[in-house]
Amino acid sequence: MDAAGYTTLTRQSGLMREMSIVANNIANISTTGFRSEGVVFSEFVERMDSDPSLSMAYASGRNVDLDQATLSQTGGTFDFAIQGDGFFLIETPQGERLTRAGTFTPSAEGELVNPDGYRLLDAGGAPIFIPPDAKGVALASDGTLSSAGQPLAQVGLWQPSDPLTLRHQGGTLFAADALEPVEGSQILQGMLEESNVEPVSEIARMITVQRAYELGQKFLDAEDQRVRGVIQALGR
Repeated sequence: MDAAGYTTLTRQSGLMREMSIVANNIANISTTGFRSEGVVFSEFVERMDSDPSLSMAYASGRNVDLDQATLSQTGGTFDFAIQGDGFFLIETPQGERLTRAGTFTPSAEGELVNPDGYRLLDAGGAPIFIPPDAKGVALASDGTLSSAGQPLAQVGLWQPSDPLTLRHQGGTLFAADALEPVEGSQILQGMLEESNVEPVSEIARMITVQRAYELGQKFLDAEDQRVRGVIQALGR
C-alpha cells in the first residue's frame, strides 16, 4: 500500500471512532447529567526508511463538553442539581469518580447512594449518612444537608486540578488524576440537570462524519482497482 492509502486508513479509523462517540451522544440525549463528547484529531509524522516521511491523522483523545445543561424540577428530596462548575464525588469499586447526575436515595444503612448503589461523598470525602428518623431534610445552596434545623453533612463539589486529565469512564462517570474543591457553585434541591447534548447539532455532525467516511472509502476502492489493474497488466 502506498502513502496515500496509509494516510486514508488512519483518517478512516479516526472517523469511525468519532461516529461511535456521536452515536453515544445521541443515545444519551435524555440521560440525566450526561456530558457530550467529541474527538480531538492530531497529526503525526511517520519516518520511513527509504521513502519521504509520511503525515498521518490520529484521533488522539476525547473532548468533554462541560457546558451547563438545562435544570428540570422534580421535587425529590434527594434529587440534587449543580448550578455552575464542579461534580459530585462518588465512591465506586474502581475508586472515586465524578458525576453531574444528582439522583440519590438513602440506602438500607442510611447512606446516600446513586441508582448503581455507589455512595455520595461529602466535602471531606466521607459517605453521607441520613438518620432513619430524619424529618424535613433540606439542602442549602452551599451543599449543607440539615434535618429540623440541625446540620447532617455537606455535599462536596469537586473538579479536576488539571481539566485535561478528565476521562470518561462510561455512562455519567468521570475520573481524574487529582481533585480539588469547587467554590462559588450552588447545589439545588428537588432538581436534576439534564443532558447537555444538542440533538440537532449531533445529527448534523453525524451526517458530516458519515459523508467524510464515504468519500474516504470511495478513494480506497478506487485505489484498490488501480492496483489490481496494474497487476493484471504486468501479468499479461
